[in-house]
Amino acid sequence: MIGEEGNRPFDPYDLDGVVVQARGRPVWYRRTWVLTAVAVAVVVAASVVVDLPGKTTAAQDAAAQTSLMNEINGDLSGCAYAVRETFLIYQDSKTGGLTASDRSRVPKLLLDDQTACSFTSSSIYDLSNVEVPGSPGGKSIQQVVSVGTLWATSDALAAIEDIQALDAGPSSASKIADLSKQEAMLAKDRALANGYVETADKTLGAKLPMPALPDLPHLVGT
Repeated sequence: MIGEEGNRPFDPYDLDGVVVQARGRPVWYRRTWVLTAVAVAVVVAASVVVDLPGKTTAAQDAAAQTSLMNEINGDLSGCAYAVRETFLIYQDSKTGGLTASDRSRVPKLLLDDQTACSFTSSSIYDLSNVEVPGSPGGKSIQQVVSVGTLWATSDALAAIEDIQALDAGPSSASKIADLSKQEAMLAKDRALANGYVETADKTLGAKLPMPALPDLPHLVGT
């Protein structure tokens, strides 16, 4: 069952249970995952590596990377919530767990979830522009920024749009196949991001926050 509005966790970009969309945006952005190739280029260009002045100790580097991981996780939180919600809606739809009231809310919820994982979300835009110091630990965290951005704007967004299409019309074998593919990519890129943080841990002799990318359940019928 989809929880009532009052049970949803507070999100600064969430208003009455929905992610706020920028006014005046053209309709084309709603199909953002089609522009994945552009998104990749943006991530590569916008994820800036900067050199720290002077020599940085391992302890200073660990503190800097911890702060950056907290920033990255904050930027990812809206999309992470959105894709979990979309997967829950899909599961409940397949298992008969949606009430009539739930069903009436599904299209708007899915649209909000879609927006939360696109570059029209200020959090995702901020994530793609995180500046990472060119330190030993920073080299790995730079990769977390890139992978985390692609996890949101490619994997999660494509999965949400597949579920939107399946909710709006008859079952499509091609959409189900693509949804299964996106499930695999979400898991793969989550593991990749975790691996980069573990590499930074070994480099710094520290324990950094892990990426806030959810371990999603396997979807019914995929």
